[in-house]
Amino acid sequence: MERFADRLRAAPQSRLQRGAAAEGLALARELAVRAQRIEAPGRQPWTMPDAGVFAVADQLVVAGTDLAEALRTGAAPRGELDEAVALVEAAARRARL
Repeated sequence: MERFADRLRAAPQSRLQRGAAAEGLALARELAVRAQRIEAPGRQPWTMPDAGVFAVADQLVVAGTDLAEALRTGAAPRGELDEAVALVEAAARRARL
């Protein structure tokens, strides 16, 4: 997640606008939802807002860090970490960074 975020930070605006930022935001939103489901089961998860192409990397780091902490301290479903890693890898491939 950190490497993908670093590549997003280093990417030119044109690359971000051609889809890399959208991939990063979609991933950040999914990781945030997963963290919220672990931390507050039964509560409707909120959706991470679109703060613009230049904020996506930071949003990804926040969501990923939240999920890592939720996995460390909460009662996460079995395989959740492996699924999250696979999501990050797939998003990074689709972003072509």
